[in-house]
Amino acid sequence: MKILVHPSYFPSIATFAAVVQHEVIWEAQDNFQKQTYRNRCYISTDKGKHMLNIPIKHVGGKEGRQKYVDVSTENSYNWKKEHWRTLETAYRTSPFFEFYEDELRPLYEGNDNSLYNFNLKTIEAIARCIGMDIPMEKTKTYEVEPSTYFDARFLVDAKKGKNWDMAPYTQVFEERHGFIPNLSVLDLLFNEGTNTLNYLESLPLDLKNA
Repeated sequence: MKILVHPSYFPSIATFAAVVQHEVIWEAQDNFQKQTYRNRCYISTDKGKHMLNIPIKHVGGKEGRQKYVDVSTENSYNWKKEHWRTLETAYRTSPFFEFYEDELRPLYEGNDNSLYNFNLKTIEAIARCIGMDIPMEKTKTYEVEPSTYFDARFLVDAKKGKNWDMAPYTQVFEERHGFIPNLSVLDLLFNEGTNTLNYLESLPLDLKNA
């Protein structure tokens, strides 16, 4: 089944599982919407579930709406440095952080402006880490109700968190906060490492009834 998905910032485990389990086409013609995984992801820290948010440049006035592909990140302060420092603090003691950090750190050192392209880079980086290829086909027109593929764009909505049936895995701060499901795929990667792909492939997803 071919699915239509938004590229998001180090996607949630459920989203990345959908990408692993299906053929993907990336939505590239929609308008940007706030409070979605387009510019945020969630990780686990010593204080519990924590949001990493990418600041964006807002278009004012009559141009309040803009296409997702046209959104620029707000780089007046070094959010990349802040995000990487937070990831280091949260996952330095995880089993696989040091194994993957050389692959991921360069993402936080570049001068990216396009949110859309940066998100695709994070997805490609995870794909390299787990040893798989992800197609980069993008939509050329916007369809409210896609006719040739399954619409999985709802996965980007951070406010409608579905209770996916996720098998617990060991997390760094699990003894303090319990198991926190469906965080960013980064959490799974740093804790499960080489088992990440197997976990994603075996995750039961019922997208049609989600």
